[in-house]
Amino acid sequence: MTVPPPGGGPLTVRPADDQWPNPPGLPAPVLSSQRWLDAVFLHWRIDVSVAARFMPAGVRPDVFDGSSWVGLIGFRMEHAGLGRGPGIPYLGSFNEVNVRLYSRAPDGTRGVVFLSLDANRLPVVMATRAVGIPYVWSKIRRWPAFPLGVGGLQKTWSAAGTTVSDGGAAPVGYSVRRFGGTGAGSDFTVVPRLGAAAADPLSVFLTARFGMHGRFFGRTAFIPNTHSPWPLFEADVHTLADGLVESAGITAEGPPESVLYSPGVQTRFGKPRLLGSRRPG
Repeated sequence: MTVPPPGGGPLTVRPADDQWPNPPGLPAPVLSSQRWLDAVFLHWRIDVSVAARFMPAGVRPDVFDGSSWVGLIGFRMEHAGLGRGPGIPYLGSFNEVNVRLYSRAPDGTRGVVFLSLDANRLPVVMATRAVGIPYVWSKIRRWPAFPLGVGGLQKTWSAAGTTVSDGGAAPVGYSVRRFGGTGAGSDFTVVPRLGAAAADPLSVFLTARFGMHGRFFGRTAFIPNTHSPWPLFEADVHTLADGLVESAGITAEGPPESVLYSPGVQTRFGKPRLLGSRRPG
């Protein structure tokens, strides 16, 4: 499907803070600080029974409008570092595309469950797979390849949030090709609807996620993170040819029901906790 880019104009977009849950505090110590840029979110509705097959022990699918949801998300990782320190040169900046589901623990903690995470840094893939995070080594291109932002979008970072000024939007997205014999890949781009801030309940449900549930050394654990609300745009699919969702074991039918773009956020990760453990503090 091809959608022509919308006309542009002066624009400032900030997070819709009144629609968001309060970002949780992050118990010490901070394990990593990083920036996520040029995030593209594509989501499809799926049966709860399908999502339940992939949940770690003790975690159930989180549900919106009677359905579970599977997401294909691409973004640019920048300046990932240890603790609150500076980003690690080369290894701390890379493109990532993940397939994820949405989870809820018995205590009400909401998170995501990753079915796959493609990245183009082999040492990162090897280190994360060693602790049970399902990273895959892939060649990933971001479109546009070099400018920071969408076409003429200029982004300014401050403590108050992200300010975006529009000089005319062009498609933004990612192209993935996995190394090895699987042949799985994905190509997807979207055109943001500049000026159309996404603050509806579904968009908040899919993006206000502050941690991941996963299996680590035979136990279910939660890795917390925190960040300010995503500054979100509604978007239209420009190109989509995906094999990653199906490769993860899920059939997503038809076009995505939710299509979003964000210029990004700064985030921090905290110490993992085992499911059933009491929260620090």
